[in-house]
Amino acid sequence: MSATPVHGTWEPRPAARWEDAFLSGNGHHGALAFGDPNDDRTVVTHHTLVRPGEGDDRNRLPPRLADGLSDLQDRLLAGDPTAAEGFTDGRPLQWVQPFHPAFQVRVRRPDGDPDPDGYRRTLDFATGVAEAARAGWTSRVFVSRADDVIVQHVTGPGLTLDVSLDHRLPGAPTGLGVGHGAVLTPEGALLSLRARYPGSDLACTGVTLVAVTGGRTALAPPGAHVEGARSVLLLTRVRRHTGELDVVAEGRALRDLLADAPGSSYDDLLARHLPPHRTAYERVTLDLAADPDERALPGSELLTRPRSAALLERLFAAGRYHLLSSSGLFPPRLTGLWTGDWDTAWSGAFTNDANLNLQTASAAAAALPEVTEALSALIRRQLPDWRDNARAVFGARGVVAPAHSDGESGHAYHFSREYPLHLWTAGADWLLKPLVDHDETRGARDPHTAAVLAEVALFYEDFLTRTDSEGRLVVVPSYSPENRPANASWGTVNAAMDLSAARHALRTAAAYHPEHADRWRALADRLPPHRINADGALAEWAWPGLEDSYDHRHLSHLYGVWPLDEITPYDTPDLAAAAHRALELRGAENDSAHGHLHHALIAARLRDGERVAHALGQVLDGDFFHASLMSAHYPHRHVYNADAAHTLPAVLIEALVQSTPDRLVLLPAPLPAYPSGRLRGIRTRFGASLDLTWSPDGATAVLRPTRTHRITLWTSAGAEQLDLVAGEDRVLTPKTR
Repeated sequence: MSATPVHGTWEPRPAARWEDAFLSGNGHHGALAFGDPNDDRTVVTHHTLVRPGEGDDRNRLPPRLADGLSDLQDRLLAGDPTAAEGFTDGRPLQWVQPFHPAFQVRVRRPDGDPDPDGYRRTLDFATGVAEAARAGWTSRVFVSRADDVIVQHVTGPGLTLDVSLDHRLPGAPTGLGVGHGAVLTPEGALLSLRARYPGSDLACTGVTLVAVTGGRTALAPPGAHVEGARSVLLLTRVRRHTGELDVVAEGRALRDLLADAPGSSYDDLLARHLPPHRTAYERVTLDLAADPDERALPGSELLTRPRSAALLERLFAAGRYHLLSSSGLFPPRLTGLWTGDWDTAWSGAFTNDANLNLQTASAAAAALPEVTEALSALIRRQLPDWRDNARAVFGARGVVAPAHSDGESGHAYHFSREYPLHLWTAGADWLLKPLVDHDETRGARDPHTAAVLAEVALFYEDFLTRTDSEGRLVVVPSYSPENRPANASWGTVNAAMDLSAARHALRTAAAYHPEHADRWRALADRLPPHRINADGALAEWAWPGLEDSYDHRHLSHLYGVWPLDEITPYDTPDLAAAAHRALELRGAENDSAHGHLHHALIAARLRDGERVAHALGQVLDGDFFHASLMSAHYPHRHVYNADAAHTLPAVLIEALVQSTPDRLVLLPAPLPAYPSGRLRGIRTRFGASLDLTWSPDGATAVLRPTRTHRITLWTSAGAEQLDLVAGEDRVLTPKTR
């Protein structure tokens, strides 16, 4: 086994595009660090920064359609293929409020040196510090998990700098009302920038404290001028607010951070940040026995070697780093926690019908409870809106999750004829799945998760009232994101995803609530089975006469394979074979990263390593990654998007290790291009951590159980029973061929 991989990346030149800026974040604030010695820029973001919606506020509430639900159900069950197209209140498509950056902190050298020799910028995943250095000049940026502040530290001999807050970023609205402030305090200059949204009383205000060591500071409105300094420490926060923000109080809070750091302020701020960040990041590592020379290459060079083990090691590490860094107040958006442009694609939303779910797929196994907690917090804040959705659209108790959210609202108001997302009822189950997985890894049930599951079950009690000719329950209306049958409209009957989600939600709620278990399990048992179509594939709609549309980026109908365990090669081999046939027939449509990696996750569950490798190769070969190692939605780095970056670790883990509360699968879908390696620190859903080492000569797995339990071990040699004892390590040596 080769040496431990370096947990970071580097580049030999400044970032010319914001997409290539190195990223830091604490799940609240984000920073995009450009690292130019002569014009050092740090774009500031915050999860709460969404531009207020325009138009009628009533269009941002769920449509009140419950009175017409029974008629719609009658028409769909009678065979009307377009009945759901009229199930709307006539509003135009309304996007959720778009995510946007705040401003950039600019540190310019009036007498800058154009010579680029010796320049290097690095990002340390274990610390979250982005550093740029050249010829005695160094700039370091990190976002503190301990103090919720963006910290920038510039050092060098005789620094002469101009510091300013600049709102001029791509896509900034022309009607943005911008005001600057600058005052001197005993600790240094206090700069502020307030931006009022057009046509709104909402604004966002950023405050930066400029603390200088060994030099002089003067105001140079709207910024500050520094001369002869040994170091400059910048502390920045941003707030979204109504009315006026008390800038003086914000500045005092920043000054208090310096009072709490009596020695080297930067070092002390970093020391407080490191325990929560480093501890989380270092829980899991992947070593693919990469060439040490390739490990030493800059990220942009590694990206030109798509089959390099060093590249996959670095992307795995970067994916966990970025996922952790974007999770806190909220889980990651479509862009994680970062953007340098006000015109974010698809509003930079939380997209719940695939993207957010894929991004958080590794949270339990990759030992990132911080991600699960962020997702749980988002769900809890939005529950009142989810209840409104259930009542307004379906006339039901309980909750229905929206397909899109900006973080402020959980109302289902983003829908259209082609995307009738208000009909989708499976979202709550998918969003809750990582929370249930997390409970299984730790062996305790979170009362908040239990409460939401009960509300999901209540919704199904009220919604599942129609039956087919054989007396089985029917999901009507039903929607398979974001596809339609080849011979019908989008809103239909018995989408496979809806069936799987309803069954899973009811049975999981029953496990959390024994007092209601009998009636919820009985309801789940009345749902119909999946249908296998004439092609031998699991049908996307389990309703006679509805024909499959195969060329689509979403794989919603295989929800029972991944993330659920409803369809497996071990328990339901016939259904697994049909699901595999459905996967074979599925096209890539528009080559979106999330489609390829969703395909890979399902293939891993079906033990098809060649298909995993092909889907992963589509992303690695497709130029999806920026020099920052953040990803794009489409090939050739088109549309900044976190799907590939955050999902890739889950794909690699699923190819190597899978677990349920009663089963462990080792090397279910190994990748031939990476015959040796070590995966350390994985959490299993039966309460054990796992280290796995493999090579062409064999494999070794070390289990460290925290509870006594019997599981079934599956390897290429078959199945065997294992009795695990809490506190007693178990060493396994499965065959690799």
